[in-house]
Amino acid sequence: MTSRTALAPWALAATLAGAVALGGCADRVGGGDRSPSTTVERTTVVEAPAAQRSATEFDPQRIHRLAGPGVVTVIATQSGDTQRTGVGSGFVVSSSGEIATNAHVVTTGEGSAIRRADSVFVRFPDRNEVEARIVGFDPFVDVALLRVEPDGLDLSPLRLGSVKALRVGAPVIAIGSPFGEEGSLSVGVISAVDRSIRSLTGFDTPDAIQTDAAINRGNSGGPLLDGEGRVIGINSQIETETGQGSGVGFAVPIDAVRRSLDQLRRDGRARYAYLGVASVDVYPQLAERFSLGETAGAWVQELTPDSPAARGGVRGGSGQTAFHAQRYAVGGDVIVSFDGQPVRGAADLASLVASSAPGRAASLGVMRDGRRTYLRITLGERPLQAPRPG
Repeated sequence: MTSRTALAPWALAATLAGAVALGGCADRVGGGDRSPSTTVERTTVVEAPAAQRSATEFDPQRIHRLAGPGVVTVIATQSGDTQRTGVGSGFVVSSSGEIATNAHVVTTGEGSAIRRADSVFVRFPDRNEVEARIVGFDPFVDVALLRVEPDGLDLSPLRLGSVKALRVGAPVIAIGSPFGEEGSLSVGVISAVDRSIRSLTGFDTPDAIQTDAAINRGNSGGPLLDGEGRVIGINSQIETETGQGSGVGFAVPIDAVRRSLDQLRRDGRARYAYLGVASVDVYPQLAERFSLGETAGAWVQELTPDSPAARGGVRGGSGQTAFHAQRYAVGGDVIVSFDGQPVRGAADLASLVASSAPGRAASLGVMRDGRRTYLRITLGERPLQAPRPG
């Protein structure tokens, strides 16, 4: 069976054995062929004059020359019965010594059992290696903020882009330390946008970027860059049957990373709004079969007891009816809008809730018994562990 796996190892023994569990996010899988990822040697790159380059030319050498100095290797240690070491990637986000990486690079466990590493070190491309402090980590979108003392370091912050204008087929570059091979570059395209990936808490992270750029174990926390060298995501997971990169990788979108980093700087933790529904996408044939009244939306299958949705009057489904090789709970509301914004599917709903603040009042437009109804909901705060279905 195919599984999505995080990319940064913890134990060296796990690398040799081939797998170590990571629970709600994915399995951390070792092994793998290095051939898909191209290591860029430390050589002098002669850049062509600007007049000779097209404005739309994709130049991986130039991007690596500009962004490479800001990409670092992150080494985390956790003491216990045995010493466990993880190696991932990260990148500089400010001249004051801030570094972004994945939360799973500098933590172990998941949900309420997650805990930070005892020690973290950052190695720069110029061979400087210094201790870093974990300012905070966000298990909901798999982001961590580190800080190093900037004195004596030549810091090269990377530019942050946006996901708003991303298009499938656009060229991208991943830089990181796959299998510990520092400064490695791989090239690909955006394979898809608006994907959902599982977080360390069991909740989905919406709006993720899918890419075929070769990313492997140890790339976790490194940047995914657009054709202008701007960070558009943090490489986080791969889809794999073998534990090796297979051209299906996923990055946390930079817009979500920005929101996370802002909260971590301010509070040392990140808080997210919570609605408390499990829903599925509505499509025309499903709508016709179950007389849903709308051909798009998020069909509520289940409500978490005493959740904001349950308290606000949202209805969930019941029973199990088969259709198109899936089973559905019948009778729940179809959520079609959130504070006036259209909801075309479950991912839309998750994204709109995630961009809201806990405690905020929101209006839900729902289709119920063939009529549109509006409900007033006060959003809660997302728990550290996703409720289990059933």
